[in-house]
Amino acid sequence: MIKGRAWTFGDHINTDLIIPGRYLDDYSAKHLAAHVMEDADPEFPRKVAKGDILVAGRNFGCGSSREHAVWAVYDYGFRAVVSSFFADIFKNNALNNGLLPVVIPEKQLADLLELIKKNPGTIVRIDLREQLVTIPATGESSRFEINPFKKECLLKGLDDIEYLLGMQNLIRDYEIKTHADENRNN
Repeated sequence: MIKGRAWTFGDHINTDLIIPGRYLDDYSAKHLAAHVMEDADPEFPRKVAKGDILVAGRNFGCGSSREHAVWAVYDYGFRAVVSSFFADIFKNNALNNGLLPVVIPEKQLADLLELIKKNPGTIVRIDLREQLVTIPATGESSRFEINPFKKECLLKGLDDIEYLLGMQNLIRDYEIKTHADENRNN
């Protein structure tokens, strides 16, 4: 469960705006996080708390394929971004780095953005297990889809490699059985 204050940004937020190129000389989490979205709002890195949620217009994460954008958002403390559409590379980078990209329909996004505009600090709750975004103040909710494999990885806090390493016994057993079957058939 992810629950936090919502912070909004408009449409077509590109990776250069998420983390400006001038900060790409240092890959440390603290360095990147300190500058997340600062060209959109210079005070942003100082206003947001860990656990808050980004709610963006459509086409979030467009632009270059740099993974730094996801790292900056994640390392700041965000665990989810809500939009009606994510650039494919950003979405995949997010899923591979533990950041949940939540896609909701345009109408629900427009309603959510309007609510947040009227009520800054609106709390948003995201339940990955149930695949549901809820606004506790209104009770309104919207379902979202996610790749089942990535969902399991996020729920368990695993990346793809850690997931596979967790299956070593199953893989070994399969290899032993396959090798034994091949020997019997020869």
